[in-house]
Amino acid sequence: MTQLRIRDAAAFLGVSDDTVRRLVDGGTFDRATDDAGRAVVDGRQVAEYARARSTELAAPDTGVKSSARNRFVGIVTDLVVETVMAQVELQCGPHRVVSLMSAEAVRDLGLEVGSVAVASVKATMVTVEAPTHQEDPR
Repeated sequence: MTQLRIRDAAAFLGVSDDTVRRLVDGGTFDRATDDAGRAVVDGRQVAEYARARSTELAAPDTGVKSSARNRFVGIVTDLVVETVMAQVELQCGPHRVVSLMSAEAVRDLGLEVGSVAVASVKATMVTVEAPTHQEDPR
């Protein structure tokens, strides 16, 4: 069983340490103690909670069907628009997403700093890495 420290579970869920402690107190996560005496929670329970929550936090239904499963709702934090191309930066929770697109697309979408937008990502290859030890990989 993978055990996560409270602070790591909070970081992965995008919530505060106190929120994870409240979830433990409420019975959502079982609390245990690791070999060093630190409070930990079951990684599987955190994963199940994150998966259930992801449907609650999903991008709003726009009535458009898409094969992209990786959708991130965020706020435009930076725009660099030149004659033909543009760089759009979104902050989607803890994730920074940068997209290169045509300047025409930026104008058509009405994007500006402070706009809410959805980044849809469809990749032909995604690399997954795992740390060799159970410490935080960040």
